[in-house]
Amino acid sequence: MNRTLKKANWRLFVTSAGCALFFCVVLSARAAEEGRGSTTDNAIEIFKWINFAIVAAVLIWFFAKKLPAWFRGNADKISSAITKATAAKEEAERQVAEAETKLGNLKQEIAALQAAAKREAAEEGERIRALAEGDAKKVGIAAQAEIDAAERAARLELKALAASLAVGGAESLLVKQLTPAAQESLVDTFVKSLEGRPH
Repeated sequence: MNRTLKKANWRLFVTSAGCALFFCVVLSARAAEEGRGSTTDNAIEIFKWINFAIVAAVLIWFFAKKLPAWFRGNADKISSAITKATAAKEEAERQVAEAETKLGNLKQEIAALQAAAKREAAEEGERIRALAEGDAKKVGIAAQAEIDAAERAARLELKALAASLAVGGAESLLVKQLTPAAQESLVDTFVKSLEGRPH
């Protein structure tokens, strides 16, 4: 590729030099036709054009040698920038497609989360209900035990009251029935029973 470039540069140089020389010859021929003064003026004019042709050829050769490399470097930079921009664009498109996919799945995820939340709420409600039922049973058992204890205490109190009333009633009955004559009779009976016993 470098060899082809050198050949192209050389051809450009030769072509430019040939064009410049042809231009000089045409100008000198024209000057001769017009009959301009002296040959010295013509020679000076020819030398000016030759000098111009040399300078033009050197400039053309210089630019032909330097500009392709500069253009190639610039083209490489542009190509690199285009490649980077293409990669960035593809990455952005990939991210957009990924985001769109996530957005599409978002409704399904929300529905799944809502279903899981409802299921968990139902399970928690059931657990709380079972705990409440267990606590209610415990309270019922405790209340029944308290009722039974109160009932036993009331029965005992009632028995004590009945006994107290029975003793009080018996005492008052005994006081009413135990007159001085009845007391004497009892004492006599007791004494007689003592006499009949062996000492």
